[in-house]
Amino acid sequence: MKKFLQLLLLVPTIIIAQNSKPNIVFLLVDDVGWGDFGCYGAEFNETPNIDKLASQGMLFTNGYAACTVCSPSRAAILTGKYPARLKLTDWIVGHNRPHAKLAVPDWNMRMEHKEVLLPEALKEVGYSTAFLGKWHLMPIGQDDFEEHYPTSHGFDINIGGREWGAPRGKGRYFSPFDMPNLDDGKPGDFLTDKLTDAAIDILDDFDKNKPFLMYFSYYTIHGPVMSPPELVKKYKEKAKTFKNTKNQYLDPARAGMVEKLDNSVGRILDKLDELGIADNTIVVLTGDNGGNYDETTGGLKAYKGFSHEGGTREPFVVKWPKNIKGGSTCDEMVIGTDFYPTLLDLAGIEQKPKQHLDGVSIKSLLTGTSKKIKRKELYWHYPHYHRTNPYGAIRDGNWKLIEFYEDGSLELYNLKNDINETTNLTSSNPKKAALLLKKLKAWRSSIDAQMMTENPNFDIEKEKLKKRHY
Repeated sequence: MKKFLQLLLLVPTIIIAQNSKPNIVFLLVDDVGWGDFGCYGAEFNETPNIDKLASQGMLFTNGYAACTVCSPSRAAILTGKYPARLKLTDWIVGHNRPHAKLAVPDWNMRMEHKEVLLPEALKEVGYSTAFLGKWHLMPIGQDDFEEHYPTSHGFDINIGGREWGAPRGKGRYFSPFDMPNLDDGKPGDFLTDKLTDAAIDILDDFDKNKPFLMYFSYYTIHGPVMSPPELVKKYKEKAKTFKNTKNQYLDPARAGMVEKLDNSVGRILDKLDELGIADNTIVVLTGDNGGNYDETTGGLKAYKGFSHEGGTREPFVVKWPKNIKGGSTCDEMVIGTDFYPTLLDLAGIEQKPKQHLDGVSIKSLLTGTSKKIKRKELYWHYPHYHRTNPYGAIRDGNWKLIEFYEDGSLELYNLKNDINETTNLTSSNPKKAALLLKKLKAWRSSIDAQMMTENPNFDIEKEKLKKRHY
């Protein structure tokens, strides 16, 4: 009887724990290619912890970033809106191409306070929120600089987030780091490790009676490519005998950065287990744009900055024990804007349709109640110069159309038959190209996308000199 009474006393606690909203750990990796992790085909890079995460959740094969560069993709995740709708369409502050054929529009270089970001929506229902790592959503040297740190946009804690798009401390990825609320540690300390130390401390310190969002936005694998000497040595040795049958990027320093990332993911997952909260924690892992080299994209065409699949298709993994079947895969198209409504939906929080206008909840895909979602098209709009000329793109089912703004040229691909985008079908299927172009233009008009204009300072010879630097 005594034991029975003791069990009765435990029942309310158990019920509360089961009915509490899930915690969320969002892991965003910089410049990670579709082929950088073992679960997506990598063999040179070693990612046992990330592969384990994928085996415990759902892996998407058609997961996309909302832009081919960082700041717009990050804004899309946090707002649930396409970068074109936000008018935040390039990395802050973008490239300067004063003599290019087209002039870049007067685009937005900050996260506007009128947007209700994901952490703000979660705080409304009692979540604690913490941000770690790369922010890159604030102006540089402008009057309202101080008003745009993560802590001004819904995060209770900011570790490392500032205007930087890459580490710029004296040691870059090594101490000293010169980042907000992150101690420099000792000489030789590595940035990914130090941010993970902070993440572990935060997990320990979160109020155990409240759900939390930990948004860990890694600076890695963005350049400068740097890695601890012992890992560089390890992968140099591995490269000597590695049979590179998949044209993988055999950079020992970069492989070491990936290993440090994987170790970080493993430490965080272990801490969730140690705290006994893993079963009630949603873990998301994705990237902001394609890898920085051809060989990092799993055989896809092009890479970061380009309009093709290598610039936008991303690792996309979601784990939530007992709710998402471990080892499952999904081929449905999903994109960064979908995280906002999906996480609210999974947590049983009322949607904010006026905020996450372009996102779609993919809860039904994750929980296995459906294999399809109603949305058919995905869109991209990049009215800027980077490694490629300005472009727009649409993916409609298996079809993808790219429109280049300088000359109106088109590229049409059937990704089901040609995932590597080797054969432009515009000439052989002009009706499909025309239909998709019509949809793309209608979408741009519907969201008031900023367009480029003729540049009165266009100088082809000066532009050729400028292009040499890209």
